[in-house]
Amino acid sequence: MSVPRMRFCILGSGSDGNCALLQTPRARVLIDAGFSARRTNELLAGVGESLANIDAVFITHEHGDHASAICGLAKHAQIKVFANRATARVVQAKLKHTPAWQLFETGARFDFLDLQVESFSVPHDAQEPVGFLFTHQGDAAPENNGAAHSVAWLTDLGHTPRHIHEHIRNAEVLVVEANHCPEMLQADKRRPWSTKQRISGRHGHLSNHAVRELLESVESPAWRQIYLTHLSRECNSAEAIQRALAGIDAKLRCPFAIVPPGESTMFYEFA
Repeated sequence: MSVPRMRFCILGSGSDGNCALLQTPRARVLIDAGFSARRTNELLAGVGESLANIDAVFITHEHGDHASAICGLAKHAQIKVFANRATARVVQAKLKHTPAWQLFETGARFDFLDLQVESFSVPHDAQEPVGFLFTHQGDAAPENNGAAHSVAWLTDLGHTPRHIHEHIRNAEVLVVEANHCPEMLQADKRRPWSTKQRISGRHGHLSNHAVRELLESVESPAWRQIYLTHLSRECNSAEAIQRALAGIDAKLRCPFAIVPPGESTMFYEFA
């Protein structure tokens, strides 16, 4: 079953797993695959899809909450797995089968079916983590003006170098992590000091305040929807994010949605 236009939804987000579905008239792809293959199939069934229909998975980095499903894809030989060489090497070392790896150089721009994909480096404590910008040119019919639509996927990074600003500036949909509230992180008694330092460090995760700084620095008129994702269950909350981002929706002139840990979103339908 084809879809008439591009659409996007987050299947799940957080420390337990991260995965999104992007559909175009010709492609069905997953962005990250951080749940088991069985659980991923269940999440896909909830939106009328299945792994049998997926063309490719794009992996940002090797951590389990972004790559766990790869070990269960052996019976889905049609699924191509896109990753850079460093990420693929670490993931492959844990597998009993060899997926249909499609290796790319970090920073490369390439085509897959009717998608153009841009990868870009992000600062995180993994081998060679990346973010993605996915662009679909859209229907060339006159009534649709051949408009291009795009999704930027930006999770798991400790700070936002200038090149990241440029990669997300022209996206229609921006997915960005709001991982923790600094005060809640420091007050957490279950995490040792070393873990808190890793999370809040320059190769850890973005805090709510850091996300606000990023959004205000770029403040792109191209944005139509922002999703705040990868929330820590123990060290963040919707209320903490709303306090940190108070008033920013009026400044950005586009809605933003907070995606609680483990929850999914409705489809965003591109016009």
